[in-house]
Amino acid sequence: MSRRNAEQENWITYLLSLSRMVYLYPAGVKGIGGRKWGYINDKGKFVLPPKYEMAHDFQENGLAIIQLNNLTGIINNEGYLIVKPKYETISPFSEGRATAIDDKGFKVLDESGKEITSKAYSFIGDYKEGRAVVASTNENGEYLYGYLNKRGNEVIPLSFESASDFQDGKALVKMKEGSYALIDLTGKVLSSYSHPFVDDYGEGLLAFRKNNHGKWGYMDETGKVLIEPQFTGTQPFVEEKAIVEVEHNHYGLIDRQGKFIIKPNYNRLLNLEENRYALGKAQDPGRPYIFQKYAIADSNGHTYTGFIYNGVSNFKDGIASAYNDERTFFIDKRGQRLDHLPKVQGSGSLAFDKSLIKGDIDLRILYFDRKGKLIWKQNTIIPLNNDYSVSENKFKPNKDYLVYYPQVKGIENQENVNQTLKDLSGVKPIPQHTQLESSYAGDFDVSFYKNNLVVIEINGYDYPFGAAHGMPVKKYAHIKLNSGRFFQLKDLFKLEVDYVKEISEIIREQIKNDEQYSYVFPENYKGIKADQPYFISEGALNVYFEPYEIAPYAAGFPTFTIPFHDIRRIINYDGDFWRSFH
Repeated sequence: MSRRNAEQENWITYLLSLSRMVYLYPAGVKGIGGRKWGYINDKGKFVLPPKYEMAHDFQENGLAIIQLNNLTGIINNEGYLIVKPKYETISPFSEGRATAIDDKGFKVLDESGKEITSKAYSFIGDYKEGRAVVASTNENGEYLYGYLNKRGNEVIPLSFESASDFQDGKALVKMKEGSYALIDLTGKVLSSYSHPFVDDYGEGLLAFRKNNHGKWGYMDETGKVLIEPQFTGTQPFVEEKAIVEVEHNHYGLIDRQGKFIIKPNYNRLLNLEENRYALGKAQDPGRPYIFQKYAIADSNGHTYTGFIYNGVSNFKDGIASAYNDERTFFIDKRGQRLDHLPKVQGSGSLAFDKSLIKGDIDLRILYFDRKGKLIWKQNTIIPLNNDYSVSENKFKPNKDYLVYYPQVKGIENQENVNQTLKDLSGVKPIPQHTQLESSYAGDFDVSFYKNNLVVIEINGYDYPFGAAHGMPVKKYAHIKLNSGRFFQLKDLFKLEVDYVKEISEIIREQIKNDEQYSYVFPENYKGIKADQPYFISEGALNVYFEPYEIAPYAAGFPTFTIPFHDIRRIINYDGDFWRSFH
């Protein structure tokens, strides 16, 4: 066989393999106990059943990160475990390596699932150009950075106060004595800089400040100043241009000489790639952090649209997705809507994903075929048994207010029960076209169902615009199905016992003796209230507290699990509550 014929045969074999390739896509199903994830094919049929607590996209290496029993592992496209779930988290693969975290720290995995680092670190970043930033605390208590190679070895010692990813064979680091340096892949210093701040290395230029409170300019790799300090914020140069901030919330685009291509008249400026930018203009100039509308422009400053979009994704192959107050859709590079592609009610993003189009709209995943036909969306009915079910309903009166709320079907006193569930979920009068002071997103899960009791977890997140963070919301409804009764905590106990005192003491002992509650501020704990938030799970009572109440915000909702066996003396076994699920 000639070389040309062999090459043709190999090409045909490759094309045939592509035609037979089965792509898989993560998809969630709501059920009792929450949402479970599996993988569907391009027809919308499950190939790997929904059994995971979380399922990420399959990567080009044919591997996907999943979660089981609150631990993270890796599967191949046949569902076989390459890495058993034993890590807290695993990052996506970069250059054939993934970072995993367990109770000892950060480690590196290869594509066979083998740990290739000899010890755990305090931090490991993604691999770029064969190097990963790594950090740990040395024997002197110094937190220092260095670099690993793809074998997991420390190829550049941990000796820097900060370190960036490599780009074009170079990385910016901060030395222990306070100066900055540009190093090569071996750690050799190529240039050093005495400025108090150096950052944003890109395309041979670095941003710098001459003093602690001064403005930013740009210099080349030799330290020669090319653009005098005049900016309050900078970003790296990309394709010969950089986004800069000239005063608070005023952004523009400059060239390598510091000349403005896009004048700093915008409250946000986003690089959408492929020579396109999103210009953001605040709808309330006095509060630019609340809400911007976006226009599409090119890198020469030519604008193609008015300020008509609430959000725009990056361009890929000449197409991006955008959304307004009502819909999400595709646009071309002139910002014009592509009507032959899917348009979806709600806010989010659309993207081509292998042989399908994936939508992430209003906190729900959708899949369409290339002709725009919907092939999969999450279920909205959760069956409990032949008589009862819980349905998901959507309430979105304003672009910044979204609630998925539960309604129980087949229950006694159904109208009153469902009105209570709507109230608990945050369904209330919200002005439609008024700019709100915060955004709110709410959802629910059926966390427990047994015999005649259903427990519905209602959660949400309220974010005041401009705040450092929002406040999470968590409530539980315990409903007896054959009567529609909502149970309170007191209903679980005998009338004559002081359950507040008993439960308070049990929790006090857990805080004192159990290391998992070391984050709790003991002086803040004053015991539980009579109407303390709680939920029932299999075999246990769970009592929880609001963020900040007895622990730092980062602790979330501190929750204390008390097995029923430990409180059997005070449980009312003849009561309506206990008998509803026994």
